Amino acid sequence: MVDKKHDLDTQSKLLENELHHLKGKYLSQRMSKNQVRQLHQKIEEVKKMEQNRQRKNQVIQFAAIAAAAVVGIFIVLPNTSGTIAHAMEQIPVIGQLVKVVTFRNYEYETERNMAEIEVPEIRPEEKVDGQPQDSTVQENLERTTAEINAEIQSITDSLIKEFETNLKEEQGYQDIIVKSEVLMTTPEYFTLKLICYQGAGSGYQWNYFYTIDLKTGERLQLKDIFKEGADYITPISDEIKRQMQEQMEADENVYYWLNDETEKWNFKAITDETSFYLNENNNVVIAFNEGDVAPMYMGTVEFEIPEKVLEGIRK
Repeated sequence: MVDKKHDLDTQSKLLENELHHLKGKYLSQRMSKNQVRQLHQKIEEVKKMEQNRQRKNQVIQFAAIAAAAVVGIFIVLPNTSGTIAHAMEQIPVIGQLVKVVTFRNYEYETERNMAEIEVPEIRPEEKVDGQPQDSTVQENLERTTAEINAEIQSITDSLIKEFETNLKEEQGYQDIIVKSEVLMTTPEYFTLKLICYQGAGSGYQWNYFYTIDLKTGERLQLKDIFKEGADYITPISDEIKRQMQEQMEADENVYYWLNDETEKWNFKAITDETSFYLNENNNVVIAFNEGDVAPMYMGTVEFEIPEKVLEGIRK
């Protein structure tokens, strides 16, 4: 895959050099009609090469994410046939309340269009270490996972529908990639991250986070982590601003909308709906999509909130 990327880069540079050479002839007014046609042809070839290179780079990045997603206790595998689906269901997940399998694969690729969508499904386990689950927890788990699965399927169905509509209307180049990754699995919490990418000239990535409280079987909300009535919005928001400022001072290429001249763009505070998850240190991690708190080139950004910042207000 690296060799292919290198070949694309080399070809692109060669085409660009030839393009500059032809442009030079054009500017010196010594260009024939045939050379003008060659110039236009090379311009189109360079554009096409650059688009292909961007698409390959994006696929490489998401391939790395996909590889990381299959590491760990939970199972995330392609469901390409009934036999494989049945086999996946028989794989034990020792000591865990839920498991993840790929519910559906959708793949499509031509010179101008590419879709690689893996739809995950969370399934509750009826027994842990051979023992039946608490009936209330089990009932909540079944309801919660059904709701999350329905939401994921709605998101992916919408993306597939949009992709197929654009195919019919032949609206230029388009890429859609959907992967998933298990971020956290402990006796207390489980988090699944749904990673979505959509490209048409430029690209955009956004993520969804699904966290389940395995002690209750309920979907975890940010407010559920804190004591009733506690102000967690202010300390988390202030810590994010501190980290933003620190990162910008350390690296001139890092930029957040913190003290921007366009006041309405500036980050002021999180809300109860802001995406989050709990990491391996049991710290709160706040996650933003591209363009939420920074220019698009910054990509998706996350901020881990140290334990001391929330000391005294966590449950």
